[in-house]
Amino acid sequence: MNSELISTEELSASDIEAMFILLNKHFQGVKRDVFNNDLDNKNWVMLIKDEQTNQLKGFSTLLMYDTYFEDEKISIVFSGDTIVDPSAWSSSALSTGWISSINKLRNEYCTGKLYWLLISGGYRTYRFLPLFWKEFYPRYDTPTPERILCLMQDLAVKRFGENYNITTGVVRFPHPHILREGLHGIPAQRLRDPHIQYFQMLNAGHLNGDELVCFTEICEENLTRAGRRIWFANTNNRDINKNSILKIPA
Repeated sequence: MNSELISTEELSASDIEAMFILLNKHFQGVKRDVFNNDLDNKNWVMLIKDEQTNQLKGFSTLLMYDTYFEDEKISIVFSGDTIVDPSAWSSSALSTGWISSINKLRNEYCTGKLYWLLISGGYRTYRFLPLFWKEFYPRYDTPTPERILCLMQDLAVKRFGENYNITTGVVRFPHPHILREGLHGIPAQRLRDPHIQYFQMLNAGHLNGDELVCFTEICEENLTRAGRRIWFANTNNRDINKNSILKIPA
């Protein structure tokens, strides 16, 4: 598998169609106009393709932007639609490509701190946080610091409006994406993981498409050992410009 970071402006019509088909294959409730609107509001997308057939196996849309919080200029990367076909689950293309891509975008675009705003509708997505980041929120073993909680709530209110419940930290969209049969739910053995137990407790409506707002700072100091391996895997290919395509081997 190969991961490819590309600006949304450079996406081909065939790639966009393949993205929609892949999303619709794995989720119920996917509407073309909602999909198009989500894509229009993103500036980057990471594509995962089979290197032999060039068939799309997954993607993640990204919005990278600057904002201010308490008079401090910060950068935010927000993850939108994300899906990987089960046939590619054995590949590390999503995690390797995502972290490497964000590292390079961070080097090119950020002048201050960079934070990841993530909405998690499934345990697989939430599990990326403890796997790659030392500090992230919400988490079962540490209360969310007051300043971080205020920042999360401020960003979520601005992005999701009335769809966001500030008390529960959950987003409920009018047209939620619900994983199809065979993909949704949490296997009993996975609930032995306290992180996954906590996710289920906070987002009890995940089977109905509810999304939990999550947050972490993207920086070298916050990486776990697994995260650092990926972060520094492509140190010889750091340069990226706004109109380039970045290919990262899986």
